Amino acid sequence: MEKKYYLVKYFWQIIYAHTIAYFIAGIFAMSLMNYKELFANDIISSFMRSVDEPIIVLGGTVLQIIRGIIIALIILPLRKIFLEEKYGLIKLGLIIFGFSYLSTIGPGIGSFEGYVYTLIPVIYQIWGLPEALIYIGLFIGILFLAIKYKHKIIMTILPIILMVFLSLMGIAGFLMA
Repeated sequence: MEKKYYLVKYFWQIIYAHTIAYFIAGIFAMSLMNYKELFANDIISSFMRSVDEPIIVLGGTVLQIIRGIIIALIILPLRKIFLEEKYGLIKLGLIIFGFSYLSTIGPGIGSFEGYVYTLIPVIYQIWGLPEALIYIGLFIGILFLAIKYKHKIIMTILPIILMVFLSLMGIAGFLMA
């Protein structure tokens, strides 16, 4: 029974850490990096949706729960290394940065293959770097707090409140768009 509880708690921590970090990094990118204007640019608009589309609002919140489950499944076999060993979260952050930004399988913007195989100018290749670094820092930071204060009631209640709030905001934004 304890093993099942541990796995449920593990999945919950990864899901809420990812979703909250993704939302905050996305708000940063939308407001300070002017993604609305960037995504309307001729180069970027040929493969990115407008930030005004309903799926973007839903994707920034509710759909990230699915992505959180995927992330939890991916790191499940190595969870003890990342969540229990000294500097494990730093290792996790480096691996996330390496595989999700620098060394994607396809030619994603900002990745090694993106620089080599696409015609996208360098300025657009590096434009998402601050958002990626903020996301990783927040994700690792939230996980750090979740682990350090795992027995505190606030680390149970606050994530639930934030996840409900973000989900309701995403659904409302989707329905209103």
